[in-house]
Amino acid sequence: MSAGARARGEGAAPKGSGALTMDLTLARTMPAEWEKHDATWISWPHHEPDWPGKLAPIPWVYTEIVRALSMHERVEILCQNEAVAASARSLLDAHGVPTNESRYRLHIVPNDRVWLRDSAPTAVRRADGVVELLNWGFNGWAKYDNYAKDAEIGRAIAEITGLPRLEPVRPDNGERLVLEGGGIEVNGAGLMLVTEEWLLTKVQVRNPGMSAADYEKAFAEYLGATTTIWLGEGAVGDDTHGHIDDIARFANRETVILAYEHDPADENHSRSADNLRRLEIAAKKHQLRIVTIPFPRPVFMNGERLPASYANFYIANGAVLVPTFNDPNDRVALNGIAEAFPRYTVTGIHAVDLVWGLGTLHCLTQQQPAAKK
Repeated sequence: MSAGARARGEGAAPKGSGALTMDLTLARTMPAEWEKHDATWISWPHHEPDWPGKLAPIPWVYTEIVRALSMHERVEILCQNEAVAASARSLLDAHGVPTNESRYRLHIVPNDRVWLRDSAPTAVRRADGVVELLNWGFNGWAKYDNYAKDAEIGRAIAEITGLPRLEPVRPDNGERLVLEGGGIEVNGAGLMLVTEEWLLTKVQVRNPGMSAADYEKAFAEYLGATTTIWLGEGAVGDDTHGHIDDIARFANRETVILAYEHDPADENHSRSADNLRRLEIAAKKHQLRIVTIPFPRPVFMNGERLPASYANFYIANGAVLVPTFNDPNDRVALNGIAEAFPRYTVTGIHAVDLVWGLGTLHCLTQQQPAAKK
């Protein structure tokens, strides 16, 4: 098959794979995170090396996340095996989360890590109103070798939901397009935020040889992004190498929340100052309002700086969950986010232990938007 044919989606999915070929008559748009969800997907923690020496408290943190989320929407929980599912059910019961399928459901789906923002598919809405799962290629952030189970999560979610699944391909050569949801931020109306560090540097390369123009073509085709705003670098300590969800998030179609470090001695200062400059330039053209929130003090474990950021919040139906770090800036960030989401319940979730896994709330969740009739 020619590269051109694969780029057009002709026969892009192997026979029997369950993936669709690309129907170019159905324009696709990634809904903004605040648009109505049918559910939130998470994966129950079980992989001790993700939190070396600290796995024990993590399931309790997840229990609190499910308790908070399930008051607003159903939580779909992937479990590595029956033992993990039984433990999850026991902890949720202990926290008083009703055993009700409208609140949460457990699914036995083998997985390597819990970070479904990246390993699970990104849901888009087609022009006919149908929600479709974009099952990006996943290569363990071009860093880890043990990702074979995570690479199959898209198939499992498609089977559970019955939603159509598409395997996007590169516009330059028709090979599988490798992306992660944590690097993608959209306002649902054509604007997209992404970093150069994630996709345009020579570290942890996802798609060798792809240019900025190639990426923008793919973003337009699969996500409905007509304008891509390229920021510079992500947060210090982010092992994904530049995901946007630790630094800049849309609060509505015209407002961007930017994590900004005021201390010139902190490495995040120069990074966030550059990102602010880039956003200010974009704001003149796209009439964006920029709201800054602080970073917490640097969080370290065993001498390693962790990617602690309030920007890694998650927007659910009527609620925003924000990671907190036992820091004076917790209140500042919570107030700033609450002002940006005036009709939402804003809840802090303790994340000092969680961030030892190098991610927090947005990294571990993936929304399933509702279809439009």
